[in-house]
Amino acid sequence: MSDIELKTEFFVKPESVVRQIWGKGDTVLLIFAGAAAEFALNKAVDWLYFTGRLPSDPLGRLFSTVSYARQIVFADKQAALKAIDVIDSIHNNVEEKRGQKIPDWAYRDVLF
Repeated sequence: MSDIELKTEFFVKPESVVRQIWGKGDTVLLIFAGAAAEFALNKAVDWLYFTGRLPSDPLGRLFSTVSYARQIVFADKQAALKAIDVIDSIHNNVEEKRGQKIPDWAYRDVLF
């Protein structure tokens, strides 16, 4: 471990299995392939289509999702929290436009 890693407080510890998973492109693609196969079974799919961005640019959405995940997993704690705030802001805007909160179960279904 370098001196910088010793002094930096990371959001996800450098030795975490999460970093190992998100650090390998093949693993990330496998996860997203599985998620895509399961996508139609998700009850929260209407939330994911509300803005129209997913159907208009599915690959762009894939890469932006991976980018956000990497910003969180490999960043120091402050930068990761900032990325989470950006994601939260995006979700708040969708909720406001739709006039309804995204239910907690929808987040869980998408994440798990």
